[in-house]
Amino acid sequence: MRLMDEEHLKRPHRGSRQMVDFFEDQGMTVNRKRIQRLMRKMGIEGISPKRRTTLRMEGHQVFPYLLRGLEINRPNHVWCCDITYIPMRLGFLYLVAVMDWYSRYVLSWRLSNSMDVDFCMDALENAFSSFGRPEIFNTDQGSQFTSREFTGALKSQDVAISMGVIVESCVLE
Repeated sequence: MRLMDEEHLKRPHRGSRQMVDFFEDQGMTVNRKRIQRLMRKMGIEGISPKRRTTLRMEGHQVFPYLLRGLEINRPNHVWCCDITYIPMRLGFLYLVAVMDWYSRYVLSWRLSNSMDVDFCMDALENAFSSFGRPEIFNTDQGSQFTSREFTGALKSQDVAISMGVIVESCVLE
């Protein structure tokens, strides 16, 4: 337990799987379930972002969901956009992707180490310049997508804005 505590203080991002790898590198064979039990007992866990990439911002306008019952049967009919995170060795990066729903083609993407609206705007502007514009743009109600800057860029291109409903960190259609 002492060795696990020392390793956790040096590298707090390590979860139970990486802790097992650490012990194997030290020449010890350990079971992952044992590591999990000991980590719970010690009150330690790997530090990583929680799945909270969709957070509403008070004062931002929310748009209705326009895709219910809609048949998407051609390219550039509906585009969508979402943010996820990519775990890295010493932290994580955020990935935003703009995708055409009909073809499932990723039109544009960007990486960032913060969840500001700028990298979302870069991805959107790149998609517009490379592929034209969609009729409908669908996102969740995250603060990046409800910002005046993001919705303004869509409105300036005469794109209808559609947003899914957030219920306990899940987006429902």
